[in-house]
Amino acid sequence: MANKQTNSKPESPSSWQSPLPWWRYIAWFIVLFLFSWLWLNPGDNGSLALPYSEFKSEVAGDHIVWVKFQGDRISGEFQQPRTKPTAGSETAFKRFITTIPPVQDPELIALLERHEVEIRAESGEAHWLAKSLIAALPWLFIIGLFWYATSRMKKGLGGIGGGNGLFDFGKSRAKRFRQSDSELTFDQVAGLENAKRDMLEIVGYLKDPQRYRKLGAKIPRGILLMGPPGTGKTLLAKAVAGEAKVPFFSISGSEFIEMFVGVGASRVRDMFKSARKEAPAIIFIDEIDSVGRARGTGLGGGHDEREQTLNQILGEMDGFDPHEAVVVLAATNRPDVLDAALMRPGRFDRKITLDLPDKKARRAILGIHSANVPLSSDADLDRIAALTVGFSGADLENLVNEAALLCARENLDAVDMKILLSARDKIVLGGKRELIISEEEKALVAYHEAGHALMASQLPTADPLDKVSIIPRGRALGVTEQIPEEEHYNLRQSYLRDRIGVMLGGRAAEQLVFGEVSSGAEDDLKQATRLARHMVTHWGMSEKIGPVAFRRGEEHIFLGREMTQQRDFSENTAQIIDDEICSLLKGVEQEVADLLEKNRDRLEALAQTLLQKETLEAGEIQSILNQHNE
Repeated sequence: MANKQTNSKPESPSSWQSPLPWWRYIAWFIVLFLFSWLWLNPGDNGSLALPYSEFKSEVAGDHIVWVKFQGDRISGEFQQPRTKPTAGSETAFKRFITTIPPVQDPELIALLERHEVEIRAESGEAHWLAKSLIAALPWLFIIGLFWYATSRMKKGLGGIGGGNGLFDFGKSRAKRFRQSDSELTFDQVAGLENAKRDMLEIVGYLKDPQRYRKLGAKIPRGILLMGPPGTGKTLLAKAVAGEAKVPFFSISGSEFIEMFVGVGASRVRDMFKSARKEAPAIIFIDEIDSVGRARGTGLGGGHDEREQTLNQILGEMDGFDPHEAVVVLAATNRPDVLDAALMRPGRFDRKITLDLPDKKARRAILGIHSANVPLSSDADLDRIAALTVGFSGADLENLVNEAALLCARENLDAVDMKILLSARDKIVLGGKRELIISEEEKALVAYHEAGHALMASQLPTADPLDKVSIIPRGRALGVTEQIPEEEHYNLRQSYLRDRIGVMLGGRAAEQLVFGEVSSGAEDDLKQATRLARHMVTHWGMSEKIGPVAFRRGEEHIFLGREMTQQRDFSENTAQIIDDEICSLLKGVEQEVADLLEKNRDRLEALAQTLLQKETLEAGEIQSILNQHNE
């Protein structure tokens, strides 16, 4: 039978075991100090205060029995009690007290001796208890300050099992979730069907590891979740813990790293130790690429804190007993930079790729996130799912939230289709800008966007148009939006050339109409050049280069790897690559220019309509184009 975990949380210690708050320590110290001070300095209660001149007169009149010198004060006793009116009655005083003036009085001792007054004196040194308190006061203050500082640091540096302040610096900072804390299951995770199917084995093993052991099966020690940001890697890991009902330790890879060498390795040891104690359990390391990058790269050498932490992770995963029901889940969106030792079988020996959701999954995700959002009858989530190609789960959640915010801003009771489309446009295109531009510049933008739109409608394999607008949004003065009818996983050369043609359509329209180009095509040129470079150097779509792939254009993660990487082509080949990229772009541009010249009347019609309406939907664009058929 599988080991069962109790859902009850550990009881809090009794009040007598709990340390007193810091302010109570200070209060007790103040009370003790005041008590000692009052005991050592009883004060002047029961003594008559005499002026110094009157005191000398009493001595001269033989009315004083004895005196005692105490620093700058003199106390003593009268021959006969003196009475003095106080509060409507007379009080008899047997003793007196006076203060010596700051100037010296050499006649005082002689006066006391002539009148046979007994002279007493006390040592100027304080009592031993007072001296001890005064000497201990700075140390008590320093100790109290140190204790308070460490107690405050304990929250940031403490470990899983409590805290000893600075002594917990090497403790794991993983957040622990109990069985009852995680209510997330696979039902709350839309899409990711293949990933959930692979994770069901892990859930079954954690629920009943004995069944797998009887069959001689060994569950993977580590599972690496790979995918673009926002695809649900962390969500899936929490769902696994919720399905299995086991303790869940969650930590980010960056939390292992500190400025002190060895702290990360210590935290790794402590986290794995805590998980083993509560097995079956799950350890989840988010963004593991921050600590698991390939070793021996860069200029700083290999013996640093990050690599020591990685070595400790490798050692801990090797140290798992075959019968230990502890599974390590890790998430990253950069699996290409991970160390090879981390990826080998026996460590992270199962890799699960999480892709961007397809249309069906997007519809399910929208349904989950809009469950608590009031939707009007015209809100078509199927249409929104079709218009959000390339959105991740996090993007879809943000879309629903933006729609709810827009709905509240406009004082509506329910989110309608118009609000959903506005929220989508805000995410994809950016918010509208209150930018005042001249009529001449507005016309330039209108012809530029009309060129994009015309090419999108005329090129055979281009993605269908959705809308065109010359309203400034985000960083753009105008936008032309295309929505693919379905996701593309394999791009053909004809599709890529038409895509470049749409990008260059705006610049070509400016050249055709105004006889010159503007700076508005900067982003178009960047995207077209990047796409052409990949076609030539990565995908073998150049007749002169042939079926060869080069590393040119790849992003190198490590500076050291980039500096020491040997280029795999000659200078002559580099020149050919540059020529082919330019030839490809110029060839497509010429085709676009010819097509625009041939459809000049359609270009004019689109631009003039844009100047009037500012925004055109797909149906309106198609209607304009149909009116100007050749």
